[in-house]
Amino acid sequence: MRVTITEKQQELLDDLDLFQDWTERYEYVIGLGKKLQPMDPNLHTSDRLIKGCQSQVWLDSSSKDGKMSYLADSDSVITKGMIALFVRVLDGESPETVLTADLSFIDKTGLKEHLAPTRANALTLMAAEMKKGALEASQQ
Repeated sequence: MRVTITEKQQELLDDLDLFQDWTERYEYVIGLGKKLQPMDPNLHTSDRLIKGCQSQVWLDSSSKDGKMSYLADSDSVITKGMIALFVRVLDGESPETVLTADLSFIDKTGLKEHLAPTRANALTLMAAEMKKGALEASQQ
């Protein structure tokens, strides 16, 4: 049985709810970043850099057999963890599903309230870049 984006989002929210304090939640998010598939340093190019983020964040989007594949990296462990949340939810989905996905689940994590405004804005930029990659894939 296939897991929907909504179910993946709920699973992440349930995992975060297991932690009572923000230090533990951040450790969980950082851990997600450490589990990301390694990104080849040769992909750390300016065209893959998400503009407007306080940290450097690289995102590589591709589509194969109608499924999106995302590689991401950052020079900041918390930012890498934040993009890992999106990768976990969107990787393997069709471009059309990514384009129509409601990513407001990120607001329910409570992360935005505990981040500096520039880091919280990065979450919006990351989601937009992932949808942009899906749009490009859908037009091919």
